[in-house]
Amino acid sequence: MNYDDFAELYDHQYDVYRDDLHFYAGVAERVGGPVLEVGAGTGRVTAFLARRGVRVVGLEPSARMIERGRARAAEGGLTLEFVQGDAESFALEERFPLVIAPFNSLMHLYTPNEQLAALENLRAHLRPGGAFVFDLYVPRFGEMNTLRHEGETFHAPDGSRTDVFLVQRHDRPRQHVTTEYFADTTAPDGTLRRRHYTLTQRYYTRYEVEWLLRCVGFEPPRVSGSFQGGPLEEGSDVMVFQTRREG
Repeated sequence: MNYDDFAELYDHQYDVYRDDLHFYAGVAERVGGPVLEVGAGTGRVTAFLARRGVRVVGLEPSARMIERGRARAAEGGLTLEFVQGDAESFALEERFPLVIAPFNSLMHLYTPNEQLAALENLRAHLRPGGAFVFDLYVPRFGEMNTLRHEGETFHAPDGSRTDVFLVQRHDRPRQHVTTEYFADTTAPDGTLRRRHYTLTQRYYTRYEVEWLLRCVGFEPPRVSGSFQGGPLEEGSDVMVFQTRREG
């Protein structure tokens, strides 16, 4: 998935998402840093942790996302540390006591080979006994193959309005969900401009993730169904995993 063209819409969609921030801040503050964040995007979590006094290295494959993250941080008086690279192949000399992968970052690993390569690489960047904490959404989806507007409307200072529509397609054998976004911007004079983006995510089941972690040398994880620590239940929207590197 190339997020370079998607960066602006991503910012609009998720800038106000706060559900996970205090959870990851609490984990990071208990460890004390430094923290490696996988899939840092435009620095939503990165900046929050940095403001709490935690040193964070944000790993992000998209140059455009990093550019937006640095610009947003500068506006808030922050300097964020980003590294461009992907989870399977990045290489840093530093080893971390904590690696986090917030907001479904691991859902861009589409095959078992990619998943194992990334997890092995993340484990290699952890200190012995270091913690790995991440979240994934529980795979429940809306109506497939149907154009939907789910309430995402953004108003710009120039008076224009952007409505986001989407269509989702489900590839069950590969556990892929592809979402096509149509961002329709209407200018004050009525002119309409449409932008199109495609996002594919590879979803997981709980026990599949547990086996992947064990295969590459992580301890059996603690799994919860919310960022507040409740059990994973049928109605949970998120799976939160907390594990450690063995050895």
